[in-house]
Amino acid sequence: MTPSSTAPAPSQPSAGQVSAQQAAQMIWAHWQSGQVMNALPEDCRPMTSAQGYAAQAQLPLVSGREVLGWKIAATSANGQAHINVSGPLAGRLLSGQVFESGAHVPSAGNRMRVAEPEFAFAMAQDLPPQAVLYTQQQVMAAVASLHPALEVPDSRLEPFTAAGEAQLLADNACARHLVLGEAAPDVWRDLDLSTYPVHARVQHGNQLKYTRDGTGANVLGDPRIALTWLANQLSGLGITLQKGHVVTTGTCMVPLELQPGDCASADYGPLGRVHMIFSET
Repeated sequence: MTPSSTAPAPSQPSAGQVSAQQAAQMIWAHWQSGQVMNALPEDCRPMTSAQGYAAQAQLPLVSGREVLGWKIAATSANGQAHINVSGPLAGRLLSGQVFESGAHVPSAGNRMRVAEPEFAFAMAQDLPPQAVLYTQQQVMAAVASLHPALEVPDSRLEPFTAAGEAQLLADNACARHLVLGEAAPDVWRDLDLSTYPVHARVQHGNQLKYTRDGTGANVLGDPRIALTWLANQLSGLGITLQKGHVVTTGTCMVPLELQPGDCASADYGPLGRVHMIFSET
């Protein structure tokens, strides 16, 4: 018997894997070109949330980007109603998409044109998949730090409000850019984040355009609840929430409408401040 006759046949990707990768390739190509689409083609269009997450999981491979963390979309009843989904959605934060406070965030190709003040958490340890749900206490014990953040989302689906949950997941839950502020003082651990106020402002040059206020209650009732939801969502998908990853938990107020050249800032009082300029290009 020759060695070649005993060698296992090379494994072939399943039809589902091929479809998921095709969807991711098309999404990523549209991100790179700045183009939008009505819907993914039928031969690779996800029809369930599981298929949507499978397509999203191919994005790091097709983009060559590293996963730096996660975002949670639709963490309020209003947000869910706006995009016609039944609950929160998780998306990956990819390298090249995360900026420090004060950054000029590109506006080119962005059709949503909003910034969302959020509570973001950096992880101190892994939370691997497990058979039982993580408790909020277990999840918070795995957190290294809290950060003020501004998310700048967008979608390659137009209209994204009619795309449906499965396609929005394939589109990375509308993840585009994140501006991350410095770590808050550890006093945050003793605060009730559900009632914690955040004050935001948008200005153009020296001219104040408007202000807006919100609280942590707009994030699934509490940003810590949202983080716990994500840990359990990933666990159910067989994914580890990794040490060093950042999780931004969803907007704590009505998103801030932006035009190129605007500066958006969010003041978290003793927990710090974060700001960005929505660049002209």
